Amino acid sequence: MTLRNGKEFLMIPGPTNVPDEVLRAMHRPAVDIYEGPLIETTEMCLRGLQKLFRSSGKPYIYAANGHGAWDAALSNTLSRGDKVLVLESGRFALAWGEAAGIPGLQMEVLQGDWRKAVDPDAVAARLRRDDAGDIKAVLVVQVDTASGAWNDIAAIRKAMDAAGHNALLMVDTIASLGCIPFEMDAWGVDVALTGSQKGLMTPPGLSFVIAGPRAVEAHKTADLRTNYMDWTFRDGPEHYQKYCGTPPEHLLFGFRAALEMIEAEGLENVWHRHALLAEATRRAVGAWGQGGALELNILDPLASSNSVTVVRFGGHDPAPLRQFTRETCGVTIGGTIGALSGQGIRIGHMGHVNAVMTLGTLSAIELGLNKTGIPHGRGGVQAALDYLGSAL
Repeated sequence: MTLRNGKEFLMIPGPTNVPDEVLRAMHRPAVDIYEGPLIETTEMCLRGLQKLFRSSGKPYIYAANGHGAWDAALSNTLSRGDKVLVLESGRFALAWGEAAGIPGLQMEVLQGDWRKAVDPDAVAARLRRDDAGDIKAVLVVQVDTASGAWNDIAAIRKAMDAAGHNALLMVDTIASLGCIPFEMDAWGVDVALTGSQKGLMTPPGLSFVIAGPRAVEAHKTADLRTNYMDWTFRDGPEHYQKYCGTPPEHLLFGFRAALEMIEAEGLENVWHRHALLAEATRRAVGAWGQGGALELNILDPLASSNSVTVVRFGGHDPAPLRQFTRETCGVTIGGTIGALSGQGIRIGHMGHVNAVMTLGTLSAIELGLNKTGIPHGRGGVQAALDYLGSAL
């Protein structure tokens, strides 16, 4: 017997659910790329990005996924042979650093722990030892979806300042923008980037980079610039130059609709909704872990992401649970990746998600834990309900 007939839930850490409003906005004929509605849409998207990033910096839109944004950030600000310091807290800052090696940048990893956030004191200590100023940029993700870690960007910036170091601070917000607070200008971030497919509720295919004043200055001497990624070309007078060719029209229409939804809810309210649903999820996992095999991957609750929760299974195979929730209940949850591959699950609660979806997902997981015989404590869903009831 299956219980899955009905609206299925995609509760993975990206791509996330696309709202009907976004899909409807995309369902329209193509338009002229040189004048009219598309130019207005571009202007609204660029202004909307500044609001999301909380920045007066220069935003750029790419027809690319997040890896394209990584390349754009690096190639527009750095030169061959420059060194980047990668702050490890999971898989994705490391992947960004690996991408930096392809065009000729040097990567140094400040090793971290996949169960903890980046230690700002360790960042300051490493930068103080860089007497020659070889490190030109510090790369960090605000949220790593492989580990579930949330990194304190403001504290990292303060650590860099305390070390008296001049490196650019580059932040990947792919799994955090539109989910948790981000204050680019107030925190002193030089380059920030994100993708369309997570908290921004738009299909994959768009990525965004925003450059602060120091990044704009660094761009003048960067020698890794490529035709497609180049900010100088994209700052040209013709509309098509903003996309280095034909704009991704229908993705832009969808993204504009997503921005309108965020503005209607209020960005601070969006952050609060994510915080409530994330804590409810963590309360459920905490209850399941009482006397059982399950535990949160991130040890410090203050370093836990509000966009994804990573759960370790203590040696038990999570595959039967994921198969049960997907095939019997119609709820797709993520598997762990990288160094945690096969060791647990990842529950995405970002973007177009509400209490019903989150509680339904937790219920499907609890039912699956019972059916698959994975040792766990009881009352996870009730713990989530109790928390939400007290928090509202």
